[in-house]
Amino acid sequence: MRIIALMNQKGGVGKTTTTVNLGAALAEAGKKVCLIDLDPQAHLTINYGIDPDPEQVSLYDVLIEDRGFLEAVMKVQENIALVPSSIDLAAAEVELVTKLGRELLLRKKIDSAKHDFDYILLDCPPSLGLLTINALAAATEVIIPMQPHFLALQGVAKLLETVQLVNRRMNPRLKVSGIVLTMFDAQTKLTQEVMKELESFIEAAQGKPLPWADAKIFDTKIRRNIKLAEAPSFGQTIIQYGTLCAGAQDYRALAAELIRMSDPTAVIRTPSQPVPAVIRPAAKIAPAAKGVVAAVTKSADAPAATKADLVAPTEQVSSPAAPGLVTANSADPSAATGKTAPIASARTAVAIPSVPSPAVAPVSSTVSAVPPRPTAPIKPVSKPVVTVKPIDPSKLAAAHPPAAVQVADSEKQPAPGDEVAA
Repeated sequence: MRIIALMNQKGGVGKTTTTVNLGAALAEAGKKVCLIDLDPQAHLTINYGIDPDPEQVSLYDVLIEDRGFLEAVMKVQENIALVPSSIDLAAAEVELVTKLGRELLLRKKIDSAKHDFDYILLDCPPSLGLLTINALAAATEVIIPMQPHFLALQGVAKLLETVQLVNRRMNPRLKVSGIVLTMFDAQTKLTQEVMKELESFIEAAQGKPLPWADAKIFDTKIRRNIKLAEAPSFGQTIIQYGTLCAGAQDYRALAAELIRMSDPTAVIRTPSQPVPAVIRPAAKIAPAAKGVVAAVTKSADAPAATKADLVAPTEQVSSPAAPGLVTANSADPSAATGKTAPIASARTAVAIPSVPSPAVAPVSSTVSAVPPRPTAPIKPVSKPVVTVKPIDPSKLAAAHPPAAVQVADSEKQPAPGDEVAA
């Protein structure tokens, strides 16, 4: 029996999703699986469509009320059992403070129960509190679901310190099996950088007395898939909700990889994929000629089809043609009278009623003359007569006097009566 704790103190990295769907994939492979919900949020319990009920025996009653482990186990699916959680589990850490050996309570309850489970998966809360310590003390191995982001990478070191502390003081058999990368996107540069950091960290621990000395990054990466987020709303696992989607394929591959870690020769059962339905293209229909359509089926020894034949064959119709039906490829003039023509042995003609064309009113060949419109008489435009008056020279001289010419004093002629200096 393998007891695996899926833990990471960072929330939202896919712990519950991995616990639910990895357990479903293991059960599909024929393994008997028990899921234990240690998270007070009870998301693992809700994922299976079970509402946390105070009247129902839960993990809180096992740890606090000293109830038996098998009293809380309930079968939810074939090969899958569940120990549900409740909101009361949030107060368990406070109530367990006064109890002796509080870190080993879950381990003692599991060891004292007689069961035949192959795998027990522990869904740990996103913290390093007393409930997580109980899970580490009971587990034989740890799987770390991790989103390939920088902050998630920083938290792994602190998580491994806690695992090492529990390994030294309480559970020497505890080890880290590996890291599962969730919400994986191989096209981003950040993802590649985080993977390189993890690989170098794990390689540096090989050969040292550390719980993660034999850890690895699982070859299976859980890709982003919207169906993984939709499945809990229907109370189903991804194996039920989208059995052939990318999420279901990834968790099946992860389950197979996990099984082969302990049994390399194991044969993994996988569901046979249904044969996809063959969708044939729609038959092509030749355009109707003059309101007549004919479908012709040909036998093996029939001659080549003519242009009037249709591409898609139809079934033979032995009923007589109704009045008003005509057939194509008919040389009998009686076809125009509404009777079907004789059918050759090599082909069978199916008469289809012709679609009457809409009535069109006849157009008269004679066109009546259109009388011309009366035009208004055009009045001549009279131009104004401009009279030009002669110019009076006296007025013109007064308006424009001649320019005065200045003469030097020496050149001036004395006027009559002026005295001349001697």
